[in-house]
Amino acid sequence: MFPFDVETHWPREVADRAMPTYHRWMECMIYASLAGLPAAGVPAGFGPQGLPMGLQLIGRPRGDRALLELVAAFAD
Repeated sequence: MFPFDVETHWPREVADRAMPTYHRWMECMIYASLAGLPAAGVPAGFGPQGLPMGLQLIGRPRGDRALLELVAAFAD
């Protein structure tokens, strides 16, 4: 999901699927938290219109250090 206009409260449709609530469009991000897995967001480049895109990395259980090392390597 690329960034949307600041005036838009939440995207009403993502990949041709209706998003009836604010939380619905973010649901792909909650599973790591519910499972107690470490997660981090990193930049992943830009789309065709120049808007930034991010990538969520999810680590193994109790794999916080390994995930942070990966994030640090990604940033270099």
